[in-house]
Amino acid sequence: MKCIIIEDDELSRKVLEEYIRKTDHLDLVASFHSAIDAINHLGQDTKVDLVFLDIELPQMSGVEFLESLQLTPQVIITTSKDKYAVKAFDFNVTDYLLKPIRYPRFYRAVDKAFKMEKLYEVNRIDDEIFIKKNSTLIKLAYDDILWIEALENYVVLNTRKDKYTIHFTMKAMEQTLPKYKFLRIHRSYIVNLRKVTAIKEKNLTIKFADKTQELPIGKSYRERLLKEIKTM
Repeated sequence: MKCIIIEDDELSRKVLEEYIRKTDHLDLVASFHSAIDAINHLGQDTKVDLVFLDIELPQMSGVEFLESLQLTPQVIITTSKDKYAVKAFDFNVTDYLLKPIRYPRFYRAVDKAFKMEKLYEVNRIDDEIFIKKNSTLIKLAYDDILWIEALENYVVLNTRKDKYTIHFTMKAMEQTLPKYKFLRIHRSYIVNLRKVTAIKEKNLTIKFADKTQELPIGKSYRERLLKEIKTM
C-alpha cells in the first residue's frame, strides 16, 4: 500500500518512517511536516492508499485536512491525545494510535488497513460492480442500487429485493460509485439520483415497485443536490 505521513513532530515522523520501512506491504511515498504540503502533493494525481495523520498540525489541523479531501484514502490517526477520537471516527478513520506508538500496535493498525483494502475490495465493471461478501463475489448493476446507508463501520447497499452489508466506508463508496448516478445527501446516506421521485425541504422520496422510502437531506448537502437535479 502506498502511504504518506503528515506529522509536524520530527521525532514522531522518524519513528513512523522507520516502522514503515520494516513493514513489507507498505511503500512510503512522502513524509510531510504540514497538511498544506500534503494537499499540494495529493493534488498532483498521486495515488495514496493510506495516510498516517497527526491531528494537531500548524496552519491546518488533521480534522481540517480530512474535511478538505474529495477522495479519501484510508487514514490512521497518530496523536498524543485521545480527546479527538470521536471527531476522527466521524470520518470513518481506519484506526487511532496514541503516542508513543509501539511497533506491535502500529502493525495491527496497518494489518487492519491492508485487510480492508483486499478483503472488501469493490471492483467496477462498466455499469455494474462486484462486491465481495465473505468468499463470494456478487454482481450488482448500478441501476439496482437504490440507496446506500452507513451502519457504524459498515455500509448497507439497498436494492429492490435485497440488502447487502459490507465492511466499507461512506467515503470509499463515494469514491467508487459513478458521480453522475450517485450523490451523498446526508452524512449517513448516498442516493441513486435516478430513483428520486420527490424532494422536500428536509427529505426526499425514492419509489420502487409499490413501495416508497423517505431519506433525510443534510443541510450541508442540499445545495449540491439541487444543482444535480434537473428542474423546469
